[in-house]
Amino acid sequence: MKIWNKESRLEGLNLLTRRWFLEECSIGLGSMALGHLLGGAGLGKSGSGQLGPFTPKAPHHRPKAKNVIFLFMAGAPSHLELFDYKPQLTKFDGTLPPAELLEGFRTAFIDPNSKLLGPKFKFSRQGQCGAEISEVLPYLSKVVDDIAIVKSMFTDAFNHAPGQILMNTGSQQFGRPSLGAWATYGLGSQSQNLPAFVVFSSGKKGPSGGNSCWGSGFLPTVYQGVQFRSASEPVLYLSNPRGVDSELQRDSLDTIQDLNRLRLGKVGDPEIATRINSFEMAFRMQTSVPELMDISQEPQFIQDLYGAQPGKSSFANNCLLARRLVERGVRFVQLFHESWDQHSYLVKDIQKNCKDTDQASAALIKDLKQRGLLDETLIIWGGEFGRTPMVQAESAADGRDHHPKAFSLWLAGGGVRPGVTLGETDELGFNVVNDKVHVHDLHATILHLLGFDHTKLTYRFQGRDFRLTDVHGNVVDKLLI
Repeated sequence: MKIWNKESRLEGLNLLTRRWFLEECSIGLGSMALGHLLGGAGLGKSGSGQLGPFTPKAPHHRPKAKNVIFLFMAGAPSHLELFDYKPQLTKFDGTLPPAELLEGFRTAFIDPNSKLLGPKFKFSRQGQCGAEISEVLPYLSKVVDDIAIVKSMFTDAFNHAPGQILMNTGSQQFGRPSLGAWATYGLGSQSQNLPAFVVFSSGKKGPSGGNSCWGSGFLPTVYQGVQFRSASEPVLYLSNPRGVDSELQRDSLDTIQDLNRLRLGKVGDPEIATRINSFEMAFRMQTSVPELMDISQEPQFIQDLYGAQPGKSSFANNCLLARRLVERGVRFVQLFHESWDQHSYLVKDIQKNCKDTDQASAALIKDLKQRGLLDETLIIWGGEFGRTPMVQAESAADGRDHHPKAFSLWLAGGGVRPGVTLGETDELGFNVVNDKVHVHDLHATILHLLGFDHTKLTYRFQGRDFRLTDVHGNVVDKLLI
């Protein structure tokens, strides 16, 4: 009779490692993963008939939008200075807010009993729709009949990182797929030479939520956003090193890919297939990206429309590049502009932010419309939450704290009803009182415009089906054409 001690038991268990199982019992898992992720160089059908990750896919119903451009104003723009005019806030400027208004209210930094702060800019009605727009948004005022303004957004988070991650992934926790990842997972891409999901960043710094804002979470990493830069080297480490020409690069890549495929066939790890796909995409991008990024090819009147300057890093250049990307079949483009956290210097900083972003945002609408692309391209403009009606820096009388209970954003194109203003906040802009729209409702509506039933776009992970909206969300029908 054999005696099993602790060491021999561990030795026996080692024979049943994951690697051994995949190598000996996978029955072609590696080739299956490769076929799934690499069919037609990651874009078409493989020889086995499997679809690649970016093969254009049919959604649940006929979509209104084919592409998305998300202009993410990181830091949380003040709805009270831009879209949600409150005469009563002006009237009661410098007084304490009603005590019942603050019951149970949590703030990030200030004493909730801080005094009320009236809006710092003038508002006027614009366009045929008569929407009230701040004086610091003169360009948006000219296209207001093409957008839908939502004044009744609210969220669960009141600090930047969790708020940004929630707005971009549907959860305050790290590790969930971003909106762009879900869109490309569900729809694939129409571009063979560019990533399906592209990210730009401008402003003082990147978003507080970091790469999680465009990550793939538990989806295959092939669906995560790829960062581009509008100046200098557009994609880091994309160009060949000195002394390496295109032919040598292709030969080297073929050898590496052969080794990767051999390894994939043995262990069946889908991430190896993702790496193969990434290498092939990077090789094609060496040709496609320089042409894409050269905005000097655009007519001067188009550059002037955006306020773009070739060779410089700016939100304006990024907006023009976003248009060029969707023209080339890129599914999801996200522009982060991190400059909107006005705890102080409210007037000066909002004026600067609007100067940096207003012209280009409006130009994007005009340009897509004149090219016949606005109807199929959904544009979203907004941040992670709003700002308090109360002042934060009383010494300067010029700042607002984070406010999750009410904020504003706008949408355009892609099946959105133009010229409407949805929702209403109370007379101080503190609480939503009509047509509440939670972040999950916004996500459900975006997926609906892309052709999806948000309850059915799922991915199996850790024993259950996950979705962008989790167990929440309702489509906002009043925003739809």
